[in-house]
Amino acid sequence: MKSVEGLRKARSAMALLAAFLLWACEKNTAQQHTCRTPKECRPIAEQGDAWAQHNLGLMYANGQGVPKDEAEAAKWWMKAADQGHASAQYNLGVLYANGQGVPKDEAEAAKWYKKAADQGHAGAENNLGFMYDKGQGVPKNEAEALKWYKKAADQGHEEAQYNLGAVYYKGQGVPKDEAEALKWFKKAADQGLAQAQFNLGLSYAEGQGVPKNEAEALKWFKKAADQGLAQAQSNLGFMYAKGQGVPKNEAEALKWFKKAADQGYAPAQYNLGVGYYKGRGVPKDEAEAAKWFKKAADQGDAGAKAALQKIGE
Repeated sequence: MKSVEGLRKARSAMALLAAFLLWACEKNTAQQHTCRTPKECRPIAEQGDAWAQHNLGLMYANGQGVPKDEAEAAKWWMKAADQGHASAQYNLGVLYANGQGVPKDEAEAAKWYKKAADQGHAGAENNLGFMYDKGQGVPKNEAEALKWYKKAADQGHEEAQYNLGAVYYKGQGVPKDEAEALKWFKKAADQGLAQAQFNLGLSYAEGQGVPKNEAEALKWFKKAADQGLAQAQSNLGFMYAKGQGVPKNEAEALKWFKKAADQGYAPAQYNLGVGYYKGRGVPKDEAEAAKWFKKAADQGDAGAKAALQKIGE
């Protein structure tokens, strides 16, 4: 029977992040109404108080004390946003970006993000940067994207720190600078952002912007893997399989490949197939190997397609 090629690891994952599903909710201060239920907020909101309108919108968006109703959330956020309430403006942008409770309208989303960003709302700054980066609702403008990412990143916004790192890593609107990318990935990773932890692991694994350090790579892959990031789980499995930064342990490798494979991550499905095919960390099982190769091949994985041909499936 023909041999199947060896394990593979993910080498790049620099997709940009936009916090399109995060509602903004600041703590109340002495100047803000402390209404905490729809019954408390509604009469205050109906009198035109922007904070009460914002809070009532949050309750409808999250189904807190009322049935979840994104259209009703949009109504109350619009009232608050029209009064200049930054979080309501941001949340309204989220709704328009996703088409939740309102027709999807990227230009309208960008408009509301800009209003909130002009008031220093970090989430809005990040999302506005994302829209300039992608040309969604506004003309694509890498310099403008960089400007807004930097504003949000300087406020400690972890997605913006990650996005700024990705911009420097790819050289979008700035000269490519792996050391600067790593600096921003580290800031986001230290706040627990899994994608940044994964990219930091990649940097240490490949020696990009830092001296190559497999133990450090393993540490960051593990942090991201423990949060369920499939790419990190797969790479952690690879390091256990190869004994990179950790004693070789094929059973541990298969455990992490399985976690990623169960999420539909094709490289991990392929690697799991290799483990079963060669009996590494598990008893040899060609039928189980073929099952996982098939899952990866169905997603277009070339190695898995070749493996199925080699084993006669």
